[in-house]
Amino acid sequence: MPHAASRSLISHLECSRCGKRLPAGRLATVCECGAPLLARYRLSPEAFPRESLADRPFTLWRYPEVLPAARPVTLGEGGTPLLPAPRIAEELRMESVWIKEESLNPTGSFKARGLAAAVTMARELGVRALAIPSAGNAGSALAAYGAAAGIPVHVFLPEDTPPLFFHELETYGAVAHRVAGTIRDCAREMQARSKGEGWFDMSTLKEPYRIEGKKTMGYEIAEQMRWELPDWIFYPTGGGTGLIGMVKAFAEMEALGWIGAKRPRMVAVQAAGCAPIVRAFEKGEDKAEVWENPRTSAWGLRVPSALGDFLILRGVRETGGTAVAVSEEEMRDSARNLARLEGIHACPEGGATLAALGRLVGSGTVRRDARVVLFNTGTGLKYVDNTAAVPSG
Repeated sequence: MPHAASRSLISHLECSRCGKRLPAGRLATVCECGAPLLARYRLSPEAFPRESLADRPFTLWRYPEVLPAARPVTLGEGGTPLLPAPRIAEELRMESVWIKEESLNPTGSFKARGLAAAVTMARELGVRALAIPSAGNAGSALAAYGAAAGIPVHVFLPEDTPPLFFHELETYGAVAHRVAGTIRDCAREMQARSKGEGWFDMSTLKEPYRIEGKKTMGYEIAEQMRWELPDWIFYPTGGGTGLIGMVKAFAEMEALGWIGAKRPRMVAVQAAGCAPIVRAFEKGEDKAEVWENPRTSAWGLRVPSALGDFLILRGVRETGGTAVAVSEEEMRDSARNLARLEGIHACPEGGATLAALGRLVGSGTVRRDARVVLFNTGTGLKYVDNTAAVPSG
């Protein structure tokens, strides 16, 4: 199969807030107004017919027309299964529940998708070193893809991140920096340390291509469900790149003529101990205030502020979705249920989506005949040594 550079329909980069356009073929971070940049493509049914997918390998790179124009740095990411969850559905007295099982990606999480695309473009554009603040999985993915691309990687992690993540980074040859505090403190420390070092910032939405890898989750769900999108998608939301990316993917597929105007209702799921998006959604606000003293054992949800907060909130509202915060106890119990009932050893963030579904089914928000997709974003094996005392609630 020809690589992405030979088929990409990319046109330009566009600011998600002010609409300013920039060329796609140069190194970029955020718009001068501070908002994330989004890749835009020349889309039409003739440019990328759905039938052209036939016989392509089922990986992230089966959609090169709507991906960055570069030779991929790949470890076999994407193409994860959409698993029916009949025993979960039976317990909730629902008809149709599926699990998008992202733990089968390289490095054990969905972060592989975004970092594969971001590192692909970083190599294409001549970046010599990469840096990222991370709660764990993003750092592991960047370390792996940086190793595959031959680019040095620096990862800044909260000092109480589970030891396994530090071991992963060292194994891949990345430099791990321990920081007191949250991922927000890691970002500050990284920015201070990177001055004069020439490190390129790979933070969530600080460059425009990570979202392009994440959006393929939306393409895959549409394809796996034979182009009939689900009624609801429950997504664990920290930085929110995947939720924003899937909303983008559905709009692109409609422009390509692959789907109609119907959209899944997007549910942003957060931890009760760190729920800035939920709070902003409930207040009717367009941006989320920083969550002070975030506490949760779901490290991917311990994100006190998100650069793309306004895009997350817009995506939830425009699709008629909602935002839900669940307790530590609900997350743990639901993760155990995914293992006990479906054989999926889910991360706490994956458990959070099932807990949120139970809450919304119980309240009548989600009908029992609805078609629902839950995301398990990573393997629970990375959390077995997590002994942090995080209170319920």
